[in-house]
Amino acid sequence: LGLCVEIRHLDSSKFEEDPGLMEEQLSKVDAILLTPGFGSRGVEGMIQSARYALENNKVFLGICFGAQLLFIAFCRYVLGLKSANSTEVDPSTPHPVVDLLPEQRRLEMKGGTMRLGAHEVRIVRGTKLYEAYGREVVWERFRHRYHIIRSYAERGEEAGLKISATDKSGRIINAIEIGESEWIVGVQFHPEFKSRAARPSPIYVAFIKAAYRQRRGKA
Repeated sequence: LGLCVEIRHLDSSKFEEDPGLMEEQLSKVDAILLTPGFGSRGVEGMIQSARYALENNKVFLGICFGAQLLFIAFCRYVLGLKSANSTEVDPSTPHPVVDLLPEQRRLEMKGGTMRLGAHEVRIVRGTKLYEAYGREVVWERFRHRYHIIRSYAERGEEAGLKISATDKSGRIINAIEIGESEWIVGVQFHPEFKSRAARPSPIYVAFIKAAYRQRRGKA
């Protein structure tokens, strides 16, 4: 692409303490990448960062946990489900929009039991994800126990959300995006596991292109 990317690492836990700091810092970047993770530290700050992207049409990519938090932000601030959350963060949430994979519910010992490794990803034509990959079937690597709940995602489709990829069975959601956005995408897989310096993941290329396109449009 011939672009020089400046990466800024931001501490989302500070956004929880100072929402004004979030506005100040996120307004100065061309795109937001919400990275993989787990646990509750900084989660509300990350959800608010996703909300900022939704409300300001800011180019955004959420990976794994980041995609789940994007979906939580969408459910809270677009669908109006104010207490929506992941059961990983809040087991008693009245709107468990992200929950354990069905096969994980039966497990008592957690070691080495995640949905791991390479899995088939079925991409929907006409989506930003399809535009990035140019194919309906790709293989990407996963590492997760929790997933986006389809019934809530289907409610989201009525408000502009798109389910842009699933597993082979069609039951597990592998990617979501906001249809009318500049470029707001969340993927459950980890593109960094297969990305190389001379052969970057298509999703990263599309992310950078979208950020550059949006920046030029504001010039």
